Amino acid sequence: MMKKVVLLALPVVVLALIYQAIIPPPPRSCSTAGVPSLTPRIKLRDGRHLVYKEYGVSKKIAKYNVMYVHSFGGSKFEAALITPKAIEELGVYFVSFDRPGYGKSDPHPKKTFKSLALDIEELADQLELGNKFYVIGFAMGAHLVWGCLKYIPARLAGAALLAPAINYWWPGFPANLTKEAYDKQLIRDQWIYQVAYYAPWLMYWWNTQQYFPGFSVITGEFKLSQKDLKIAHSLDEMQLQQAYVTQQGEFESLHRDLIIGFGKPEFDPMDMKNPFSNNEGNVHLWHGVEDGIVSVKLQSFIAKKLPWINYHELQDAGHLFPCGDDSVKYDIWKALLSEKI
Repeated sequence: MMKKVVLLALPVVVLALIYQAIIPPPPRSCSTAGVPSLTPRIKLRDGRHLVYKEYGVSKKIAKYNVMYVHSFGGSKFEAALITPKAIEELGVYFVSFDRPGYGKSDPHPKKTFKSLALDIEELADQLELGNKFYVIGFAMGAHLVWGCLKYIPARLAGAALLAPAINYWWPGFPANLTKEAYDKQLIRDQWIYQVAYYAPWLMYWWNTQQYFPGFSVITGEFKLSQKDLKIAHSLDEMQLQQAYVTQQGEFESLHRDLIIGFGKPEFDPMDMKNPFSNNEGNVHLWHGVEDGIVSVKLQSFIAKKLPWINYHELQDAGHLFPCGDDSVKYDIWKALLSEKI
């Protein structure tokens, strides 16, 4: 009798252990209640809070209002790394925010490209940035800027995508080109892309188990060029704010980013029409030839498919060029605001 009970109970126990392993824990609380003056934030229509940080000149005297979308593993503090010293001379009001689930911004369990674009629009409205504003994104943040170009194009004065991440499942890519770029990725990262697309419910377990290596950007073992390494060594822990970034847990920030960015595509940017068909704005895409994280060949293909993109290929640059030389930063800003400066 005891053997039968054990045999019947064993599958239930195994299933319970599996369930416990793959279900991510709830986000840790990071309430900003009681300290609004120290943590500027807005309350969105759905009740979530979005925390932001301001750079540059005051809104009252600004010539240009610019929104920044931070990268994978970044936060509102990242904007300081891509800001040129001449930002105040340009008359720019520059605002960065913690994306949902990052830093002190409330998580969004149904986060999508569209929901983030609408969050950005609502942040701009509550900050009274006017009918139009510029948007800049870096890496995964630039990947998400495609969502702004698709869902809120009428609100944009221009956009800059800096080394934007790429979804290998976008149908607009030729299969041979995608395979070539995909095969150059680390094996561990190839597995992550497969999990994101075929089994997103496994993402938490995959990045926390001990049997296989996790995503290289999370473990800090990704490929950097020599120039990238010099830039990386110049960035101290205070600038990167790593403890701040994932204070709500890695699932709501990093893992959910992987699912949205590399899972089943919400749309294909290569199907998009020019959002500025009347030349009322411009879109710039910047990429380093020596980028070991995002394929320059796929980026170049996107630019050819979208002739309205102003494509800038930097020969002596890797993935971290937006955080490097001030002259490059200034070129990025000057190009974005070129029709107005």
